[in-house]
Amino acid sequence: MPIRKSILSDHTVISKLLTDLGYPNANGFVEKKLQQLINHNSAAVYVYELDGMVVGFIAIDIMLQLGLKGDILRINYLAVDEKYRSQGIGKELEEYVAAIAFQKNCDRIEVHCHERRTQAHAFYKRQGYTESPKYFIKAIPK
Repeated sequence: MPIRKSILSDHTVISKLLTDLGYPNANGFVEKKLQQLINHNSAAVYVYELDGMVVGFIAIDIMLQLGLKGDILRINYLAVDEKYRSQGIGKELEEYVAAIAFQKNCDRIEVHCHERRTQAHAFYKRQGYTESPKYFIKAIPK
């Protein structure tokens, strides 16, 4: 199977893919964050390998719900190297975590996808997602 749990040495490729997604400053802390995610109980990062090379990844977490019977699996990041896009890799990664959502008693998957990422919107719609507007953010000053 080309999908496996991420290991710490994947941080370099994941940093590059995050830069491609529009997160150029992530390189300075991805290794530390990846280590935290590897040891986390309700979050995970999975990578997609082709010929021994990581060409994509998906990061998820499970959000426990107090007022709902099922929980929510949230896709935090999904990226595929542009040289390997349109080959079904993103679809395989999404379907892989959808199976995890089922196993973990989640009754839905959610993903926040910035409005500028129109190709990603089309991908998620093909995967059966519907848009649910209204997303509020509060920045915490540092």
